[in-house]
Amino acid sequence: MNSLLCETVLITGASSGIGRELARLFAADGADLILTARREDRLKELAAELQQKYGTKSLLLPLDLAQPEAAEELFQRVQAAEMQVDVLINNAGFGQMGPFAEIPLARQLSMIGLNISALVALTYLFLPGMLARKRGAILNLGSTAAFQPGPNVNVYYATKAFVLSFSEALWKELQGTGVCVTCLCPGPTKTEFGDESAMHDTPVFKHNAMPVEVVARAGFQGIRKRKRLVMPGLLNRILSFSVRFTPRPVILDVMTFLQPLKKRP
Repeated sequence: MNSLLCETVLITGASSGIGRELARLFAADGADLILTARREDRLKELAAELQQKYGTKSLLLPLDLAQPEAAEELFQRVQAAEMQVDVLINNAGFGQMGPFAEIPLARQLSMIGLNISALVALTYLFLPGMLARKRGAILNLGSTAAFQPGPNVNVYYATKAFVLSFSEALWKELQGTGVCVTCLCPGPTKTEFGDESAMHDTPVFKHNAMPVEVVARAGFQGIRKRKRLVMPGLLNRILSFSVRFTPRPVILDVMTFLQPLKKRP
């Protein structure tokens, strides 16, 4: 499906991983882009690539969305540029593996701020314009982590459970408005996330990580088809569905086995 005329897509966390691949897909589809992430050098590299390959115009707004006022600042800068957002991609987020009591509180609150607060704020700020135009799309990055608790990665799993619940409820609420919300729930994906979250050596990452290009394309197609939920990979869908019928203590034991902490020396 081709993009809308003069479609503008805002992608958070666009400097790497799923966000970067989504930028390439939307650029190939003829969209203009607003790209934001912390690493300005990465954004410039991506914008130059897309300009050369597709002739894409990109507005670069480097920001750390984990900061409390960053979402509002991003919205104001987009307004100042006199651009309307037709598609909002809430992709930015991070995780952290380790004992809850040993991960610094500041990092855990930053995780909540980015994975939840920034996502909610940006959705709230950009949604009224879409409703007024009676068209638009929002993609929120969830995870298969949303479907069960995650011992040793508990705050991250809890943030993704919020994203899924929020997205599905908003999808229902917006029916008939012309605006659709899609939640992309991938399993482990071959990006920098595994290394940054200290989860790259766990069995769940070693044996079930999908190519980032496959995951991004599934999300892109999900937006175009206005789906409520997208979960790439048959195994991911089976495992997430099976959680509904598995006793909670068993789930906790299985997740602890799949994401074990390294033994202390």
